[in-house]
Amino acid sequence: MANIKSAQKRARQSVKNRAHNMALRSKMRTYLKRVITAIESGDRAAAEASYKAAMPVLDSMVNKGIVHKNKAARHKSRLNARIKDLSA
Repeated sequence: MANIKSAQKRARQSVKNRAHNMALRSKMRTYLKRVITAIESGDRAAAEASYKAAMPVLDSMVNKGIVHKNKAARHKSRLNARIKDLSA
């Protein structure tokens, strides 16, 4: 444990922030898994609905600094491509 008071406070804050970030990351992964399960079931309507629900969550994670914007863009692109393949 740190000896300096400001370092002790920083350690407390980092524990709290880590828990918050982990919860947000878990939420994001849950939304992404919903899209993937809908795609794997072959239901295009459900896949599109879950995709539309997941995109704002993904964008907010970028704004909060939880994930990099390129990672979010990669997820969006790949999921959208898989949804488009369902109709073909």
